[in-house]
Amino acid sequence: MASPSIEVALGERSYPIWITTSQADGSNPVDFASSFQDSVGSCSHAVLIHDAAIADTVANQVERVLAGMNIRVTNIQVPSGETSKSVAQLETIWNTMLESGTDRQSVVVAVGGGVVGDLAGFAAASFTRGLRFVQVPTTLLSMVDSSVGGKTGINLPGGKNMVGSFWQPQMVWIDTQTLSTLPDRDFISGMAEVIKYGVIEDAEFFSWLKDNTGSLAERNPDALRHAITRSCESKARVVAEDERETSGRRAILNYGHTFAHAIEATAGYGVCLHGEAVAIGMQMAARLGIDMELCPPSLLEEQTAVLEAAKLPLVWKEADPDQMLPVMARDKKVAHGKLRFILPNRIGDVSLVGDVPAEKVIRAIEACRSMN
Repeated sequence: MASPSIEVALGERSYPIWITTSQADGSNPVDFASSFQDSVGSCSHAVLIHDAAIADTVANQVERVLAGMNIRVTNIQVPSGETSKSVAQLETIWNTMLESGTDRQSVVVAVGGGVVGDLAGFAAASFTRGLRFVQVPTTLLSMVDSSVGGKTGINLPGGKNMVGSFWQPQMVWIDTQTLSTLPDRDFISGMAEVIKYGVIEDAEFFSWLKDNTGSLAERNPDALRHAITRSCESKARVVAEDERETSGRRAILNYGHTFAHAIEATAGYGVCLHGEAVAIGMQMAARLGIDMELCPPSLLEEQTAVLEAAKLPLVWKEADPDQMLPVMARDKKVAHGKLRFILPNRIGDVSLVGDVPAEKVIRAIEACRSMN
């Protein structure tokens, strides 16, 4: 069997990320069953938690593979959308796991986007105080971001991802073929996280994105594998340096996210897709960085060009500082009541900046109400 595409180096919690493209008939150049067995070990029961939108496609394929390995499968379907990352949905999953005889020898397999991965991961982390966990992301956003790094959790009405746990998977299985049927809006949304990696940590990758955004938009398999690999490599490096956000290094992955989470919360979860909010948040962060004299205006121009080429939104006309600032005050990067932001210095380098004046934050928000 071929070697994993990427290894997330976390000592005894290290795990492989497989990045592949299956054939149209579903046959994989790298065998999922063998990879699962190598990464998970002995398994007689799997809890398959999947998005309702892929119940008859990817989730069904994974279930057939697991059943073919003589693994008993408990199938749990989750409604599509951000609103499923809730206490009520988590309780439903816990009760189904209890009723199906889930124990510490069971394995939770998440098949879907970031919502399912975060929700299933938290269920795995919390049920019987911890079960083995496998990620099978099926959206671009989940492939390059939420499936890697071990962050799991649910939303509260007043804040995104406020309850959760760090819980690393045993492996991540990425098959770009699953992106072929992803709706355009969802696919484009995922591009924001890809572009983010170029801005925060990989200037060479950002340069590649300038020339290849068109190929990605067309879902070219080679371009997709390259972009996903570079994104996962970037995240794996950061996570290996700061797994639980103790040094501040991992916080760079949240570039644009303090604004984005406030956009999502004030718009209502699901109204604005996560990647759309991140793209707008990146624009707000760049404007704030310029106002703080941390980066040149040319950075915003470069970032805008790539986001625009990816057909991501750049403004949010309903942006309301009076509504957004209270949400931002509950952000996990707040320290001693002071707002802190990830702000750019140059393409490929960002910093965690504290004690940012509220009036500058307001200006950055208001500047992204329109293209003017």
